[in-house]
Amino acid sequence: MPPSPPATAAGPRRFAGAVEPLLTLALGAGLAAVSLGAKGGLQLQPITTAEIVLDLVAGVLCAVALLVGRSGRRAWGAGTLALMAAFTVLTGVSIVWAIEPSVAWVEANRTITAFAMLATGVALVRLVPDRWRALLGGVLVAALLVSGFALLTKIFPSWLAEDETYGRLREPFEYWNAVGLTAAMGLPPAIWLGARRDGHAGLAALAYPAAGVLILTILLAYSRGSLLAAGVGLAVWFAVTPLRLRSATVLLPSALLAGIGAWWAFHQDGLSKDQIPLAIRSNAGTELGVLVAVLVVLLLVTGFTASWLRDRRVRSPRTRRAWGIAFLVALALVPVAMAGALATTDRGLGGSISHGWTSLTDPNASTPSNDPSRLTAIGSVRARYWRDAISIFKARPGTGVGAGGYASARLRFRKDDLDVLHAHGYLVQTAADLGIAGLALTLALLAAWLAATTRATGPWRGPGARGDAPERVGLLALGSIVVVFGVHSLVDWTWFIPGTVVPPLLCAGWLVGRGPSREPLVRTPRSWPRVAAAVAVVLLAVIAAWAASQPQAAVDRTDDALAALAAGKVDEARTLAEKAHDIDPLTVDPLFALSEVETIARRPAEARAALERAVQLQPATPDAWILVGASEDLPWVEGLIYLARDPEARSLYVPTYRKLEPSAALIERALGMREGAAPPWALWGTCWVSLAAARALDRDALSEDARSARGEDAG
Repeated sequence: MPPSPPATAAGPRRFAGAVEPLLTLALGAGLAAVSLGAKGGLQLQPITTAEIVLDLVAGVLCAVALLVGRSGRRAWGAGTLALMAAFTVLTGVSIVWAIEPSVAWVEANRTITAFAMLATGVALVRLVPDRWRALLGGVLVAALLVSGFALLTKIFPSWLAEDETYGRLREPFEYWNAVGLTAAMGLPPAIWLGARRDGHAGLAALAYPAAGVLILTILLAYSRGSLLAAGVGLAVWFAVTPLRLRSATVLLPSALLAGIGAWWAFHQDGLSKDQIPLAIRSNAGTELGVLVAVLVVLLLVTGFTASWLRDRRVRSPRTRRAWGIAFLVALALVPVAMAGALATTDRGLGGSISHGWTSLTDPNASTPSNDPSRLTAIGSVRARYWRDAISIFKARPGTGVGAGGYASARLRFRKDDLDVLHAHGYLVQTAADLGIAGLALTLALLAAWLAATTRATGPWRGPGARGDAPERVGLLALGSIVVVFGVHSLVDWTWFIPGTVVPPLLCAGWLVGRGPSREPLVRTPRSWPRVAAAVAVVLLAVIAAWAASQPQAAVDRTDDALAALAAGKVDEARTLAEKAHDIDPLTVDPLFALSEVETIARRPAEARAALERAVQLQPATPDAWILVGASEDLPWVEGLIYLARDPEARSLYVPTYRKLEPSAALIERALGMREGAAPPWALWGTCWVSLAAARALDRDALSEDARSARGEDAG
């Protein structure tokens, strides 16, 4: 029987055409799984699992890229990767001088994963350089899945959020600003999808409801930072893209209808207020479901109509350019109109600007209420966190207090009782944690990324990089995603959350690895150096995954020790606690468990020794000191409680903690946390200096009331 060439050729063509949609869906599902699995980045177990998986996947992809990937005439992206590697090394080395070394280890693991994701972006462009659409589509799919889940918690609260107490969207991250950021990062690819000239009209129509759902999610999360980041990212997009008119056609109706829907939701108590009964939230959720369905249908019809009209009448380049310029002028006039509106207020333009700046930067300014009105408020509690971070930086300007040390160091500088883990701003957090060294590497990394992105997207590099080339427009959309993330990181701590940091790092890696867009990427011959490098990359990925698993393994062994102790198995509990300390010798929790074991075993000397080892390990944090002092009921424990400003613990010593301010100041100086104090490497020796000073306090100086408050015999 003679062969049938058309039939045999059709199969590969159909398969090739299905690769990009399948890759898009797989990437989108994977990114969404990271968001759903790792949650808000504050729980060690889920982020450990995410880091292990991401490190191993990155190792495999990078190794494959080294073996069979393509490259240009230069190793594009190598400089950016080298700077990111240097920042990662600095984070890990900071364990040496960190005031809380166990947290520094966790942050080092997090930074290693961030580096792995940037390298994965470079590897992807080597493996599939023509699949940049899949990366854009994957980010959009992930943003829609996360935003859809967040909206479903409002629509079906009895199924997905029965115990929810807040009116703001905050799932699956348990943090509203992370939800808003994810939706904001989905806007550039949504606008690109509806504006591109080389796509199917049906896909372009889907961009309209996608953008509407994303904008509605941002508004219902009440996330001002996400609105700011989305605005800056879209402003960059409109400034550099040649598809301004098409992009405006997608954005304007989507924003209008989403704004109307959000305005309605803001006036429903079951959707916008805290502490609302489940029955009321369920009824309001049903109405919200209808609203979202109507919004999607209206925007879908709008999308098909716009696509049909656009294809029916093709405007000349001159007309399109004129409309694009007119749109940019209209955008530029928005600040002018806002300034005119402010000029008509009672404060006037200058007074309004001064008042707004004061509200933004004043640490004592009132915090906006947790309702839709915060979207138009300027004041924020962040000013307090930034002030304390700057104070920490001034005390340790060179290398900071170590990765993740901001939370503990802030205890010495804060003027409130707020417990906060992050400075809510990348630059101030980096200044406090890693000092000038961290800031210098950050700025160098930013400069390298900007240079690489300009190199990849510049329209002046020949025919292959013409301004309206599909690839260039897609790369500009990838860059806009990174801009959204970067702007948001300046005002929040979402770079700690895997679900919000992985997509922009993949996009950033793709941009730096692409090289000039007119330069084709070709396959390179396999060689022994490449094979050796691939093997080394896999080994490094396995080591990184193992390192990421150790802090959680220590936590598990500590929990097992406490469970064994509760069951009366003292010897087994002691063995498990010591094993936990061997796994993670930087954390104090196994030593606390060991002290408890020895106390139950009636070995007070060994119990005390375990606590003193904890003090030696982390002398700049109050937990171990308080336990040591409480074990002997020493008076200086009140000074440490005062120093820690712990309201719950301090309430036990209300009669005395104010009278012991000198002892608190003495201990604080000994711990080297004031300006001009001992350098970080002196902490290990000053621990016992402060201990001796604290013990030297005159015990008889305490009043009878103070002793009574601690349960002492007044005699």
